[in-house]
Amino acid sequence: MQAQMPRIVEDQERGSFLVPRKAFTSREVFEREYAAIFDSCWLYLGHASELAEPGAFLTRTVARRPILFTRNRDGEYHALLNACPHRGALVCRERHGKSPAFMCMYHGWTFGSDGHLMSLPGSSGYPDGFKTDPQKQMVHVPRLERFGDFFFVNFSRQGEDLATYLAGAGDMLKLVSEHSASGMQIVGGTQEYSMRGNWKLLSENSYDGYHAACNHSTYLDYLKNTNDALGGTPLEGVMLDLGNGHAAVEYTAPWGRPIANWVPLWGEEGKAEIAGVYAELQQRLGPDRADRIAHKNRNMVIFPNLVINDIMAVTVRTFFPTAPDYMEINAWALAPREESEWRRKYRLYNFTEFLGPGGFATPDDVEAIEKCQQGYAVGGEALYNDISKGMHRAEGPAFDDEAQMRAFWREWDRRVAAHSELAEA
Repeated sequence: MQAQMPRIVEDQERGSFLVPRKAFTSREVFEREYAAIFDSCWLYLGHASELAEPGAFLTRTVARRPILFTRNRDGEYHALLNACPHRGALVCRERHGKSPAFMCMYHGWTFGSDGHLMSLPGSSGYPDGFKTDPQKQMVHVPRLERFGDFFFVNFSRQGEDLATYLAGAGDMLKLVSEHSASGMQIVGGTQEYSMRGNWKLLSENSYDGYHAACNHSTYLDYLKNTNDALGGTPLEGVMLDLGNGHAAVEYTAPWGRPIANWVPLWGEEGKAEIAGVYAELQQRLGPDRADRIAHKNRNMVIFPNLVINDIMAVTVRTFFPTAPDYMEINAWALAPREESEWRRKYRLYNFTEFLGPGGFATPDDVEAIEKCQQGYAVGGEALYNDISKGMHRAEGPAFDDEAQMRAFWREWDRRVAAHSELAEA
């Protein structure tokens, strides 16, 4: 008989929201999460700019599965399970590149960018029709859809389409895309690192406004002591529940944003350029939308594991667990195609200085998450985490409350509980 799955404990009247620590440590919960969440939710695969030309490809691991993401000569996109149907070897071993075909290194079976079997050595040893047998082709991921230039995969054929799944998060993705009239692009390479902590801790951390003043005090002090690195804008904002477990915090902040939020450090020449960018945003999108893009910051988590940090730079980040206490993270910088060399320099500097694995923020967050995971070893009576901050705030949750985490945990609880009921029926 399977052990009962841990559940959140929510009491609206008392303003209490408790998350069982077993959800961070149990191997059974971990495997149930993969079945209930990672095998049925829409998961981020990549950005269209990463396959800028027909024939381009990249390989990526998504939810423990190796994926070959391609664009054929007609410009069509394909997401293939990167395993040869012959004996299972990886068909493509390169990280990215450009090629119309892929040959398995083991026996030389060769596949087109849409996964069809083009040729195989010793074909006379196989019966007629072997090469066109559907079981001899590379397998497509059950569902591949795009929202703007963001591509997602789903390993289940059941469930809602991508736009429905994204709900209010779709407009937030659109907002990021509207930074540029000509389109956004991934710049630079992939930042790869890992943490010895449960993946849900990083979901929480990614839009946790409560920890910044304490955990990132070094960065804030650094900015204060760097002449003219800060403007006069206060740090304040709101939480946005975007539906289906997605949520964001949106807030003003004193740091510069290359999209259109100038700080004195950038000088008068920079001020003139930023003013021009802002004028273009206003003309193209209207004053309200332009003001939101230029002067508001956003930290968003698209359930379960896609983070968009639209702050002093724009970061796209995913993370996948390989064990209850270990995860692997990938992050990319996103920027307007037409951005000047000056703005690109500051954007990438901000990206690496604060958000990168060697920057001010990420090492702090890694340390905090790993210390949480270590703390769960106390066991005993310490069975729950408290995520109640702001539940009784009359004017609605602020950006440094924990309502965004509660949105995540309700969806987690719903999905895991529903799958557990099916499994135990």
